[in-house]
Amino acid sequence: MSEMLPTGTLKQRILIVEDEPEIRRFLCLALEREGYAVHEADDLRSGLSAAGTRRPDLIMLDLGLPDGDGVDFIRDLRAWSGIPVLVLSARDQEMEKIRALDAGADDYLSKPFGTGELLARARAQLRRHAQAGNEPLIRFGQVVVDLIHRRVERDGESIHLTPLEYRLLASLVTQPDRVLTHRNLLTAVWGPGHSEDQHYVRVHMANLRKKLESEPAFPRYLVTETGVGYRFVTDR
Repeated sequence: MSEMLPTGTLKQRILIVEDEPEIRRFLCLALEREGYAVHEADDLRSGLSAAGTRRPDLIMLDLGLPDGDGVDFIRDLRAWSGIPVLVLSARDQEMEKIRALDAGADDYLSKPFGTGELLARARAQLRRHAQAGNEPLIRFGQVVVDLIHRRVERDGESIHLTPLEYRLLASLVTQPDRVLTHRNLLTAVWGPGHSEDQHYVRVHMANLRKKLESEPAFPRYLVTETGVGYRFVTDR
């Protein structure tokens, strides 16, 4: 399979780690129609090997692999790589999602899912990974976050954020379209000693929404992943 577009531009590479042949076939067809170069693995060991040799731009991972748990795959991968991981799994319980996200997954899509949502999630992760660390100014709606000078403006006016509010906002906007669990955010903002204090995040997120969202009760950008955590949603 060629990995070059007609213009000579390299195709983005996606690795599918899934043990069900029919699901792999469905994913391959959907992704190849969109112009991605697709590689496949059917177990944990071959998936990690392919991640190392193929250097994909995105990994789509099933959690129920024949030779191990997909969460172990994520932990092993995160020891040496920041490749974004989109989990595709029939395990739809909140605790399963939290385990995978805490281990280092970037997003989670429960089976069954539609092709449109799958492709939208893939595009979001590929875009996030391509832009990571390259943009000192983050814009959403009428808000501008200046990461260099630690300033936040809305409609051209400076918005006062407390140090904790700013750190919480910065954690979210520097990882757009990634689901961050309560534990992720608590550890990043308050430190490892507060990893169970979920109410801290809820209170400060409510304050951020009041200051930055047009409709705080119906947030467009600082959204809740019910029972799991939060996500900063970029303009699409």
